Amino acid sequence: MENFTFEDMKKIKREVLGDHVPLELFRAIRLIGMYQGLPMQGKSTTITVGRKIGESLPVESMEDVLDLFTQLKIGIPHIIYEDENELHIAVDDCFCEGLPSQGGKMVCDLEGAILEGALTKVWNRKISIRETKCNVNGDDYCEYKVSKL
Repeated sequence: MENFTFEDMKKIKREVLGDHVPLELFRAIRLIGMYQGLPMQGKSTTITVGRKIGESLPVESMEDVLDLFTQLKIGIPHIIYEDENELHIAVDDCFCEGLPSQGGKMVCDLEGAILEGALTKVWNRKISIRETKCNVNGDDYCEYKVSKL
């Protein structure tokens, strides 16, 4: 069997239910199934999965990455700091916005890994992403520190 591509994901033929699933289902998969059900809160799985998704996205520029992040309704990203070796991306309207606050918890590692995979592809260089703020932690938005290695 061949690997699926991002283009394959666009081939939807659900005549009754269409192309949307409820956010509650996505949250349940991520936070109950993976975060609570896997060792280490699923971080190794979500990071591996997120990087693969990011690498498969049809992006050629930073603008493409940010636009697609919004189009896919992952969140609304914008750069809040940038220099030659580092940038910080804030994400408003993230999937976790509105969940009960749990101090010290960062749950958006999948989304950060998607950014990492996509930006690695765009820049053709190794990078590292770390989630530094999260709505679930009580922050006003989710934020990622991107380091160019």
